[in-house]
Amino acid sequence: MSYIASIFKDFAKLKWYSLAIVAVLIFISIFLYLAQKRQKFSTKALVYGGVAISLSFILSFIKLYRMPQGGSITPASMLPLFAYAYMFGPFAGIVAGMAYGILQLIQDPYVVHWAQLLLDYPLAFGALGFAGFFRKNLPLGILAGGFGRFVFHVISGVVFFASYAPKGTSPLVYSAIYNATYIAPDLAVCLVLALIPSVKKAIERLSKEAYIQK
Repeated sequence: MSYIASIFKDFAKLKWYSLAIVAVLIFISIFLYLAQKRQKFSTKALVYGGVAISLSFILSFIKLYRMPQGGSITPASMLPLFAYAYMFGPFAGIVAGMAYGILQLIQDPYVVHWAQLLLDYPLAFGALGFAGFFRKNLPLGILAGGFGRFVFHVISGVVFFASYAPKGTSPLVYSAIYNATYIAPDLAVCLVLALIPSVKKAIERLSKEAYIQK
């Protein structure tokens, strides 16, 4: 009996957030499996998705300002994911965003509860894919995706970080202000870059190529 226990003893060393990460990965795998009959990814969609996630991940390492309870201002790290959702639609964008959220969790975790982990990582970043619902208007899509992320972070703040709110301040107001402090500047940079003629033209060209060949 002791031998059997020794075989599995390393499981006791696992932190709860490590198990949560595994659970999230399993959840995403099940989500993709159930959804594959509705939309099949082309090779181009997979390649573009990998590039978009990689670019966002690299840009996320450049933190212009780091918030004390999680969150940071980066040089438009969300833009590649917005552009990807704009090119391939909301489903592909949400999946790419969720995958990016897992990378963010591994890179810079700030976890107090498994439900907060879901809200602040796969769900919040998955919401960036909402940009895909506005495939004729990228700026509007960027606002929609950014607002979706903001909502999930605000919910997380109200439920799990209410104790940080100053005395007499509503947790909802505190969470909204806190999250807007870093999401709004990040979103503004994405919007400005997306409106630059050369950047806009490049995204439109890639979008047309993706539409023709997918």
